[in-house]
Amino acid sequence: MPAFGTRHLRAAAVTAALALTAAAPTSGAAAAPDAPAGLREVMFVGNNWDGTADVIRSTGDFARIGRIDVVPDKARRMAEINADPIKWIYFQAIRNSVGEGHDQFVDDMYSTPDGRSVVVSRPSFADVVSVDLATGDINWRFPVSGYRSDHMALSPDGSRVAVSASTSNTVHVLDISTGEELGSFKTGDKPHENIFTRDGKYLWNMSIGEVNTALDAPWLDWTKGNRRITVVDATTYEQVKVIDMRERLDAIGLGDHSDAVRPAVFSPDESKLYFQVSFFNGFFEYDLATDRITRTKTLPKNPATSEDRTTWVNDSRHHGLSMSPDGSKLCVAGTMDDYATVVDRTTLREGPLVTAAKPYWATVSGDGTHCVVSESGADRVTAIDFATGEKSVSVPVGDHPQRVRLGHVAADWTGPSAG
Repeated sequence: MPAFGTRHLRAAAVTAALALTAAAPTSGAAAAPDAPAGLREVMFVGNNWDGTADVIRSTGDFARIGRIDVVPDKARRMAEINADPIKWIYFQAIRNSVGEGHDQFVDDMYSTPDGRSVVVSRPSFADVVSVDLATGDINWRFPVSGYRSDHMALSPDGSRVAVSASTSNTVHVLDISTGEELGSFKTGDKPHENIFTRDGKYLWNMSIGEVNTALDAPWLDWTKGNRRITVVDATTYEQVKVIDMRERLDAIGLGDHSDAVRPAVFSPDESKLYFQVSFFNGFFEYDLATDRITRTKTLPKNPATSEDRTTWVNDSRHHGLSMSPDGSKLCVAGTMDDYATVVDRTTLREGPLVTAAKPYWATVSGDGTHCVVSESGADRVTAIDFATGEKSVSVPVGDHPQRVRLGHVAADWTGPSAG
């Protein structure tokens, strides 16, 4: 990793470049590339504890089209884990900490540009696999460094996926068609969210530190590790900038707030970054050009939510953030407060608090009119109208849905055949 001196010499130029990386609107939801002929746009819903992914319509009634088994090799993987004491220890640790007593079989997923496969990160198996959508068979498997895989990001052209390897503080970038590693880079402690800039020139990673300890009091925040945003050149994977939100939070008098950046989303012109942090019921606005936090939005607390931070899942109070394609509205998943809400980006005024059971993610419908949140506590996804802030529809999915991503399948696809 380059020395901090090198980083400082390049910081001003890189900040300006990053602020001007795109002019076209973006939802921040990693929308899939335009569908080739013969494909239909869908949403993939990762059912983390099931080891399945539901495929639902991307607009309208969001009805389920089919379901994919993303752990068809479960018996083989378990045999490997049971034969290796270190792997077994980490497997159990994942189950009993971040898994809340369950195995984590699907964290994130993206379809390939041809709509033939879906690529899935599987935390408990510490890997990324490509699953054939026609047969359900595995095309390729990439074991990540360390013992747990996490959030991914899709490059704008759909050719690459970046995956966080939690325990090795590494992000791997893979060819989505072959699984070949194209590059990797080091991050802060426990890399989490990844975001490609719209032009594909830069890749941002947010590290969140130790979220599964009970040392959650503000004065113990230093025990959570080295948390930072790492920005790299998406061609060379060389580090070009590091952003430590600790300094920016301190500058606005919020030294008692965590600097662990969770879900984040760029404004359409990528001049602003909106992000959530551990333990906070709200989000921040960060201006790339001035390198400072410009606004803070505190959202309502649910009176029924315990104020004991150790009861909040993986240090998340709110976890899930998306933006309407025109950049006028933000959608927030108020995870531990059991609601989702649409926030006007100009005024930062929230709309109705839509009741939701532990909403764990927020994305944007295929037509851009709705925010779609995964209700991990109720095993369903719910669509909220950006225009009104009101709930439109909820549809049942599998056990503990988390990530929801736009993608494509064959136009006549209804699920894998027996392969």
